Amino acid sequence: MSLKTEALTGGFAEPVFHAQSVFKILMDGMARPGTIQTVAPEVAPPAQLGIAAGAIALTLCDHDTPVWLSSGLAKSAMPEWLGFHTGAPVVPEKADARFAFIEGGVTFSSFGLFALGTQEYPDRSTTLVIELAGLEGGRRLALTGPGIQSVTEIAPAGLPETFLRLWADNRALFPRGIDLVLTAGSRFLCLPRTTKIIATEM
Repeated sequence: MSLKTEALTGGFAEPVFHAQSVFKILMDGMARPGTIQTVAPEVAPPAQLGIAAGAIALTLCDHDTPVWLSSGLAKSAMPEWLGFHTGAPVVPEKADARFAFIEGGVTFSSFGLFALGTQEYPDRSTTLVIELAGLEGGRRLALTGPGIQSVTEIAPAGLPETFLRLWADNRALFPRGIDLVLTAGSRFLCLPRTTKIIATEM
């Protein structure tokens, strides 16, 4: 499939209804951190992203939401796919993005290069959507904080070794900071900045 053909296909079959359904489970995921959600609508974003990440892009992005793409996505049909289906502009600077989409295997030195919001407007931050190999089978992590009754355990596969340190640095900025959505295929889980994450004993 040519880049042009890939960019013009793979959107929501019923845009309004499907965007509403994805938005609803995204809000539920943010309200209940670590809960695995499954996207029902079939979409086909460029190959480096799965259905969930593509559906989130179609739901949240529009011409007023600048998007940053990791290098593999930036070189794919993703900029054209986003532009055609959502009108969202792709920006070169992380700090200018409302949303960032990242293919698996990308390493981070810091989340601090993304927009972190301000004390007055903490919502003016970047939400990172990161595609992983899976949401199970990785290092076991325990989540506590708002929206979690006691403790929720997750085990996403493919997070960088430095993730816990990066996340601790992010939480220390509260109410500023980035929020995360981890995706794998048609499933995702949300990690808002209020969530505390520690490694559990094996």
